[in-house]
Amino acid sequence: METSRLTSQRIREYLREGKRFDERALDEFREISIETGISKNAEGSCRVKFGKTEVIVGVKMDVATPYPDSPNKGNLIVNAELLPLSSPRFETGPPKFPAIELGRVIDRVIRESKFIELEKLCIKEGEKVWSVFVDIYSINDDGNLLDAAALGAVIALKNARIPKWDEKEEKVSYGELTKKKLPVKKEIPLSITFYKIGEKFVVDPTKEEEDSADLRITLGSYKGSISSIQKGGEKSLSVNEFYALLDSYKEIWERLFKKIEKFLK
Repeated sequence: METSRLTSQRIREYLREGKRFDERALDEFREISIETGISKNAEGSCRVKFGKTEVIVGVKMDVATPYPDSPNKGNLIVNAELLPLSSPRFETGPPKFPAIELGRVIDRVIRESKFIELEKLCIKEGEKVWSVFVDIYSINDDGNLLDAAALGAVIALKNARIPKWDEKEEKVSYGELTKKKLPVKKEIPLSITFYKIGEKFVVDPTKEEEDSADLRITLGSYKGSISSIQKGGEKSLSVNEFYALLDSYKEIWERLFKKIEKFLK
């Protein structure tokens, strides 16, 4: 069900006073929970909840031919499936634009931060490399699937182990994981998406807030430094507004990291 015009109007009125319906600050994330190892068939898996928003992410690996422009690097493929069980707005069938966009934005967060050391996934240059598949599934959509899915993706990758590769038979022994973890950096990249509603910006919106937004901008970061930027929505963002977001970004990043730090140990 779409958010009504009246609800959107009330959200904007509240925000003008610096308030949100759930009493959070404009730059405050909801309660976050993370659970790893939820799939016995995946090389790495994770469940992430931002309030009522819930996603599951799985990592699978296979051996394939490298891309022509990176013969000594592994491949990264990010796919997202927005399941009808998570929202009546989603339908079964081929991925539509929201799912495609979600996958591409998260791909950029991971790729531009150089989180995965793709050079270490080369088996034989120009011939065989590991391909890393990140599959994202929405379980419940109550806003901000982008940041929840991005967090789930990097934690699933961080916990993934490489399956056994039989060099003699030249095949992957599925179900047999080695002790070798996927080569990723120690620090994880984070995604923070700002949503502009009226003249105010919020982070981690509920679905009603997300529906009321005029635009969004996703900042991917590594060690607190921005590594990727992706804008969504039809409205434009002024230079002064963008600089204001950058000024508040580091503090929000630090608070978000503190929320998830306990799940990374």
